[in-house]
Amino acid sequence: MVQQSDGITGFIPARAESTRFPGKPLADIHGRPMIVRVLETVAKSPIIARAYVATDSEEIFHAVRSHGGEALMTSREHRSGTDRVAEAARKVGLGPSDIAVNIQGDQPLLDPSMIEEVTGPLLDDPRIPMSTLVYKIVRNEEITHPNAVKTVMDRAGNALYFSRATIPCFIDKMIGPVYYKHHGVYAYRNDFLQKFAKLPQGYLEKAERLEQLRALEHGFAIRVVITRKDSIEVDTPEDLERVRLTFAKERLTTSSGE
Repeated sequence: MVQQSDGITGFIPARAESTRFPGKPLADIHGRPMIVRVLETVAKSPIIARAYVATDSEEIFHAVRSHGGEALMTSREHRSGTDRVAEAARKVGLGPSDIAVNIQGDQPLLDPSMIEEVTGPLLDDPRIPMSTLVYKIVRNEEITHPNAVKTVMDRAGNALYFSRATIPCFIDKMIGPVYYKHHGVYAYRNDFLQKFAKLPQGYLEKAERLEQLRALEHGFAIRVVITRKDSIEVDTPEDLERVRLTFAKERLTTSSGE
């Protein structure tokens, strides 16, 4: 068993096959695989003690290790990234109250401060089992695009529903429409994470292919944090090109400011 240090642990689930974009985790971003770029970003967070890629692919495993990162082999049978993270948390020996953060492997431009934002509710309130991030949509094409998952919340900031459809529907034209896009960044207390992984998949989870709906369908609350940061999710080769261009611009800005 891996010796676990104190602090919050980051996990990046990555599976071998992607039906929408085959080979996506190993797609090159200026000399390094995308999954390695994500791991490097996560490691910049001051609250992350350790960060791991959790994968079912030996190719991804060796790619991460060859670039100096930590990786864990996990089962090919997992139903979702959260289930994969649950296995990885067991492998590294997280305690029941320890916090695991699930960062999607297709967001190499994620701002490290978003990890602090998503863990905030769990650090502030021990009763909260799980939290996630949303961002106010500013690009009109995301309002109707199924890859941009929309989120609605209650007055306490808990999720009411997540959908690939456009929600809510603004019938009253006097109300200015506001939509929130879900960022696939989650924080869980480990005892809840292990419980989540044992729950049967729900009807809505299967219908929308959104793992977070499993928690809602079984009556568990998800606290939602509204972040001011956006992050490009790589779902298509076109998204990858956007990331490469943005990454190059950021590197140029950083180097010119030194």
